Amino acid sequence: MDGSILIVDDVATNRIVLKAKLGAARYRPLVAASGGEALAVARSEMPDLILLDLMLPDLHGLDVLAALRAGPMTRDIPVIVLSSTTNAEDRLAALAAGADDFFAKPCDDGLLMARVRNLLRGRQGAEGLAPGRTEALFGLAEESAGFSPPGLIGIVSDRREVAMHLRRDLAPLMRDRLVIMTRADALSGAGPDQASVDLYLVDWTEAALDEAHRLLSDLRSRPATRHAGICLLSAAPADGRAAAMAFDLDASDIIGPGTRADEVASRLRAILRRKYRADRRRETVQDGLRLALIDPLTGLHNRRYGMARLTAMVRQHLEDGQPLAILIADLDRFKSVNDRYGHAGGDQVLIDVGRRLSQHLRQEDLLVRFGGEEFLIALPGCGLEQANATAERLRAVLQGPPAGRDQGPGVPLRSPFGRWVMPRNPPPVEVEPIEEMVRTLIEEADIALLSAKAAGRNVVTVARRSVA
Repeated sequence: MDGSILIVDDVATNRIVLKAKLGAARYRPLVAASGGEALAVARSEMPDLILLDLMLPDLHGLDVLAALRAGPMTRDIPVIVLSSTTNAEDRLAALAAGADDFFAKPCDDGLLMARVRNLLRGRQGAEGLAPGRTEALFGLAEESAGFSPPGLIGIVSDRREVAMHLRRDLAPLMRDRLVIMTRADALSGAGPDQASVDLYLVDWTEAALDEAHRLLSDLRSRPATRHAGICLLSAAPADGRAAAMAFDLDASDIIGPGTRADEVASRLRAILRRKYRADRRRETVQDGLRLALIDPLTGLHNRRYGMARLTAMVRQHLEDGQPLAILIADLDRFKSVNDRYGHAGGDQVLIDVGRRLSQHLRQEDLLVRFGGEEFLIALPGCGLEQANATAERLRAVLQGPPAGRDQGPGVPLRSPFGRWVMPRNPPPVEVEPIEEMVRTLIEEADIALLSAKAAGRNVVTVARRSVA
């Protein structure tokens, strides 16, 4: 099955017909005959999309929609309103209440199914970015954002008079900035503020149908515009197959000819809401990935990232035969710093150490807070002599002027260093996996560190198997 879809309609025939069509398309149809039943099924089954009639025996469809959008578990479920009304005010009310689209019955089956596929792709693409259903069930889902900044909407048209007319009609209805650009500008990326366009409103004529599809496909293929909203505004009644193709090419919406400016504005606002929500989710995921790889105290890479990167460095070393040096350092008697100044003072010392080390390493070097007050440094291309010079220089750096008052307690730092050097042109190692080599390498450097401590601390010691 390709997803579950809840059909909400009080007419049994309508439910049966839609259920058969959706089942034939390999969706899992769910049904509800009233508003109360719809809300119960939505909360228990968490469908991927809802087809909602407005006229229900107990609740109006708009009330059902408002309840869905108010619930943390159901607020992001796409909703297509299917209604026999052709009243523009009803469409506006449904869109304002949070509907993703509105189809008047009877509707083009091919176009409806294309829109279903379109919204499900967006839903499934965002599913991995959204808070999980378990979090929602336990009340841990994030609250919806109460404010989004004004967006930038690019009106794409080669008919300047049409574009200016659109901007004049929409400007009083929207707080977003509206700019005009040609199709060539949009395709070439040369339009004004192109990199920051949040939504493209594309003037679509029958004569330029292929160009509209090509523009849509092109914008979706580019990293800078991939996540922008793209709305096609048709100047003439479009063939249902052409509109279905546009949805399958991931158009955010299609607006037909003669649509009132207030409805156009409402649809554009809905697109922007979905776009901003997806943007926030991507930012949350990026923050999570960053936190998974970065030590939150020092801002250095953490052990998880360090092990993966070090494994890649060893693999590269085996391929190109260049030497690779590993340094492990810690801070002498760091416990006394915590005992005297508290853990906050100790944290500031660690931050200062990370800063000092970062400033005296090359861009290609790896610096990792390996745990506690222990730091790991990988130096690609460095043989024994270079590694020794680097270790001595870093040891001297850590003995420099004490951290300033705003950076922690004024304590002199002393640090032993242990190092291990993988020689140039190493012999093939067919019996030892790279991961095992990395563990051995770290163990050898750690042994050197222990030797440095035994030798009086604040010295550099070479691992016994290091080779020039």
